[in-house]
Amino acid sequence: MRLHLLSLLFTLFVSLAATAQPAPQQPTVAARSWLLLDYGSRQELAGTAIDEHIEPASLTKLMTAYLSFSALKQGTLKPDQLVPVSERAWKTQGSRMFIEPKRPVTVDELLRGMIVQSGNDACIALAEAIAGSEDAFVQAMNREAQRLGLKNTQFRNSTGLPDPQHYSTAHDLALLAAALIGDFPEFYPLYSLKEYRYNSITQTNRNRLLWLDPTIDGVKTGHTEGAGYCLIASAKRGSRRLLAVVLGTASDGARAQEAQKLLNYGFQYYDGVKLYEANQAVSQLRVFKGQLNTVRAGFGSDFTVSVPKGQAGMIKVQMLSKQPLVAPVGQGQQVATLKLFLGAGEDLRPWGEYPLVALETVPVAGIFGRAWDTLRLWFE
Repeated sequence: MRLHLLSLLFTLFVSLAATAQPAPQQPTVAARSWLLLDYGSRQELAGTAIDEHIEPASLTKLMTAYLSFSALKQGTLKPDQLVPVSERAWKTQGSRMFIEPKRPVTVDELLRGMIVQSGNDACIALAEAIAGSEDAFVQAMNREAQRLGLKNTQFRNSTGLPDPQHYSTAHDLALLAAALIGDFPEFYPLYSLKEYRYNSITQTNRNRLLWLDPTIDGVKTGHTEGAGYCLIASAKRGSRRLLAVVLGTASDGARAQEAQKLLNYGFQYYDGVKLYEANQAVSQLRVFKGQLNTVRAGFGSDFTVSVPKGQAGMIKVQMLSKQPLVAPVGQGQQVATLKLFLGAGEDLRPWGEYPLVALETVPVAGIFGRAWDTLRLWFE
């Protein structure tokens, strides 16, 4: 299939000033690896060693939560469902919510124990409830990691307990956190809970930024001797959300301080620019052999990008579409790529690539319509 370049290179006129300013200097962060991610566009605004394999510790629980939320959404797990506590879950090492054998616990309680209290016992109980065993659940974790595009991640357990073959990266963990927030908005508020009490034991959320910054609403901490102190923090200010990932810091206080520094840097030195509304047609693309001759291409949700302060008016876009586009075309199917550039003249530089999807379905045409377009394609 040949690629057809549409001449859509143009400057977007926005209300912000277009005065060129130097790109903000990347902050110094006291962490082994770290990343600042724009949630809406998945842009990497700053980072160091983002693809280095690290021990994710309890950040692993983001994937355990992702699969748990998925099971709840699919109806294979119920919030009030009673889960038996196995001896394996009861005896697991590390942080715990203190569930006990012969005392079933609800899924809802286990979720809070896993998210707020970081309970390893809660993770294993959920894994066994969903997949029958933790080993089977780990296989599902790795399948989901591949589906989400986590190319440098491998899980060996549901908890994050140390294992030489259990690893991830700052980049992959940021994508995982973003997917959890976007795919399960109904469950994400659990990550803003500051404490949870179970079995007469109250434990506080280890994410101390929940107390320090009201714009921060999650997501997860992690710590082992090998991993150091880790934190993924998410803040929403206005319509923008940023994610800070800091891995391998020296202390609980350091991970909070460095994550806060990253979030403040992103909001201070970058503007969020909405380029397209949800379901707004960026272009009309020709369709062959379909009941419609064209299909609208755009984004399924509002599309916002981050640019350095004062450079919003210097965004340029270019669209690369797949041609010929032949029916059937499904709604949500990628039909083109939007390439962003920032700057002017010799200073023009790539600023990201994003899929454009069909905003409607185009069924296959009847036999005569297909025959006519077959002729047209042959001549073209």
